Amino acid sequence: MAFRDLIPWSRQENRLPVPVSAERGRDNDTHPLLSLHREVNRLFDDVFRGFGVPAFAGLDRAAGWPHVELGETDKEIRVTAELPGLDEKEVEITVEDGALTLRGEKRSEVEDKDRGYSERSYGRFERRIGLPKGVDRDQANATFRNGVLTVTLPKTEAANENVRRIPVNGKAA
Repeated sequence: MAFRDLIPWSRQENRLPVPVSAERGRDNDTHPLLSLHREVNRLFDDVFRGFGVPAFAGLDRAAGWPHVELGETDKEIRVTAELPGLDEKEVEITVEDGALTLRGEKRSEVEDKDRGYSERSYGRFERRIGLPKGVDRDQANATFRNGVLTVTLPKTEAANENVRRIPVNGKAA
């Protein structure tokens, strides 16, 4: 038995199953590893579907939407989130328990029966971002322009006092 007969997919671009040798008399649908591969994929799809998350095709989009960018200076923390297709009325921003929370809902403009095919995402979202101590939440502000939300959280003086710079030595001790 060749080792290649145990691999249910080829290394070629099309990723089709490798044909099992004719002398063994099997077709591709009964290959044990190919069948195991299908069952494991089905199992993961069923598990993620149970949590309301789409299958692997959209997993990265669903888990990290909206996409954010974080920036920090000595004076402030800036969070920028991409929210295309939303208005500022559809977004709720809160700071509580050491976390910034972005919530909202993106609604469809057309009925499902009018839509033939869509890769757009709709529905509720919530993104929580942990904040360090020393953020002045009373002075926080947010702007929303062209589908981009920017939240600026100023730091208090106490936040900068607790920072200790550690020098980096070039030589090993």
